Amino acid sequence: MSADPEIGQFAKKKGEIILREHKFDGIQEFDQSLPNWWLFTFYAAIVFFVGYWFIYYGTSLIKSPQLAVQEQIIAVQANQIRELNKLLAKLNDAQLVHIFAKDPLIVAAGQATFTKNCVPCHGVDLSATQDDGHGKKIPLPGLPLTDHNWKFTDKPMGLFNLINKGSPPESNGNNGARMEAWGAKLSPMEIAQVLSYVISKVPEDFKDIPKPEAN
Repeated sequence: MSADPEIGQFAKKKGEIILREHKFDGIQEFDQSLPNWWLFTFYAAIVFFVGYWFIYYGTSLIKSPQLAVQEQIIAVQANQIRELNKLLAKLNDAQLVHIFAKDPLIVAAGQATFTKNCVPCHGVDLSATQDDGHGKKIPLPGLPLTDHNWKFTDKPMGLFNLINKGSPPESNGNNGARMEAWGAKLSPMEIAQVLSYVISKVPEDFKDIPKPEAN
C-alpha cells in the first residue's frame, strides 16, 4: 500500500497495515506506530534500568557478586576456625594414636582424602616416590612418611599443626617444594583423619604415646 499521507490516514482509521514505499532486497517496512503495550514495556525497562543502576552503584542495598563471594569466604573461614578450636579443645596425641588411628572408618576416610590430595607429593605408598613403569622409583616433591624420620616433629599434634599450617617459615622445603597450609582447603576433622591414616601405617613410631586416661 502507498505511503501517501491521506491514504495512510485512511488506512490507519480502517485498521489496515501501512507499508513504506521503498524496498531493500525485496523487503518492505511497516509504517505504523508501535503498540502502546510495547512502548510502555520499553519505557518501563529504561526506568527500571536507571533506578537499578543508581541503587546498585549508589547505595548498599544490593550486594555485588564480588561482595557476596567475599562474605561467603569470610563465613567459611570463620566456621573453619570454630571447628578447629572445637576439635583442638579435646584432641590430643593419645586420641589420635589410640582412638582415631585404630578406627577403621576414620582411617578409611583419611586414606580417601590422602589419595585425593597428598599422593602427588607423598606417593600412593607414602614413600614420596613413584614407579616409572620400568621398576625404577622416581622421587616426588614431598617427604617420605614411612621412613621413621620426622623432620620437624614426631608428636601427633605437632604433625596436625604442620599439616594445618604447612611448612614452617624456617623450612626451605624438600627440593625447593614446601607443603601448603592444608587448613585452607581441608576441615580440621579431615586433617585429623589424614593424620590418623598416616599414623596407622607406621604405628611403631608412636608406640611411646600413652593411652588416654579413662573417664
